[in-house]
Amino acid sequence: MFITQQHLSRRTMLRGIGASIALPFLDAMRPAGASAQARKAPVRLIAIEMVHGAAGSTVFGIKQNMWAPAATGSAFDLSPSSLKALEPYRDYLTIVSNTDCRNAEAFLPPEIGADHFRSAAVFLTQARPKQTQGSDVFAGTSFDQIYAQAYGQETPIPSMQLCIENVDQAGGCSYNYSCVYTDTISWASPTDPMPMIRDPRAVFDQLFGVGATPEARRVRRADDKSILDWVTDSVNDLKRKLSPADQARLSDYLDDVREIERRIQKVEVSNTSGEPRELPDAPVGVPDDFEEHVKLMSDLQAVALASDVTRIFSFKLSRDVSNRVFKPSGSPTAFHTASHHLDRDDRITDFQKINTYHVSLLPHLIERLKSTPDGDGTLLDNTLVMYGSSMGNSNVHNHKRCPLIMLGHAGGLLKGNMHVRAADGTPMANAMLWTLQGLNVDIANFGDSTQAMDLNAPGVASSAEAR
Repeated sequence: MFITQQHLSRRTMLRGIGASIALPFLDAMRPAGASAQARKAPVRLIAIEMVHGAAGSTVFGIKQNMWAPAATGSAFDLSPSSLKALEPYRDYLTIVSNTDCRNAEAFLPPEIGADHFRSAAVFLTQARPKQTQGSDVFAGTSFDQIYAQAYGQETPIPSMQLCIENVDQAGGCSYNYSCVYTDTISWASPTDPMPMIRDPRAVFDQLFGVGATPEARRVRRADDKSILDWVTDSVNDLKRKLSPADQARLSDYLDDVREIERRIQKVEVSNTSGEPRELPDAPVGVPDDFEEHVKLMSDLQAVALASDVTRIFSFKLSRDVSNRVFKPSGSPTAFHTASHHLDRDDRITDFQKINTYHVSLLPHLIERLKSTPDGDGTLLDNTLVMYGSSMGNSNVHNHKRCPLIMLGHAGGLLKGNMHVRAADGTPMANAMLWTLQGLNVDIANFGDSTQAMDLNAPGVASSAEAR
């Protein structure tokens, strides 16, 4: 009997000994005769931070449209900008330009020069971090955690925090700031920073309930079996009850899970082969290759959102003062060094290559979301991907004209194909406040917001929104 005449719970799991796999959305999960409102899929969130600002935040970069395009509204040209890789997804793209992150600036003389040690803590909180090297850290509740507090309890994992580079420093960093300010972008409260996960294996095991303890997980991996081997009976039993369309969708999803698992296993084998590593201090599951690491983490996020294990991710792509070299970008210059371009046109142009390369990694995630059915649309229709930095012109450590883009329709909140340029002095928090309110979060203010900024309104925001 096909299960089309029954209702399959959205929380149905494939279970085996020491493993559990949540399911993607299936037609069998759609209640018969449900209203359009009842069929509406939840809105997911991925908040991504890239450090060191953008070449397009400089005077030369603005003239050359290295980040924000010249035209506002919908008739903009991405070809000169670092966003050009997003052209195929412009219908899902909202560019928010000319906003500031004032709370990352130095307010007092002892804070001067410490911009790199405040910025990460400001991006999603839009709050001013307290200067301390002790345990009395204080910032603000971050955008992702405000959303998680409103909607994260509806899923097995309220939110997840991921990163690419090491965030395991302890104690105090430079300029009397605790290292925790550079180690995370997520804050559950002003005094509660959220730890971030760098190892794809750790993410995989958490998403799929692999082993209750580290020892149990180690034993399972030593068996050299796939997680799917542990749930074979559960898969076969469920497939007998599903329609052909749902069977195909389930098979595709499980193939994705298995392919991710294979890639993690391949990385682990390579990193334990005895060959020299580029990142010798990184966990064994972390790829040495930056692009491979980002894509693997992106795929993990996509399957997690598809199965509704969690709806909320924060994703830190780098850490301030990182001097990693991104050879595929075409720039031979280390990241932090490139960001201090001395306002020379040629060096700003070189820095733009790195910005462009980082943005070019987004389509992998965006295409995965776009190709995944979700309710009456796709995951990309029902997801907000926010990408940006709380730094502007990194050469002078300012926090004006900071880069910020949104991708996805966020359940209909964002029209897409839109460039909104804010009036001078507008806090980035205004854009984030409008977004939270549009996602039905009960919030009147956020960070240093002055007024909600409509991200569907073409052209320049009104001066009333400016500081």
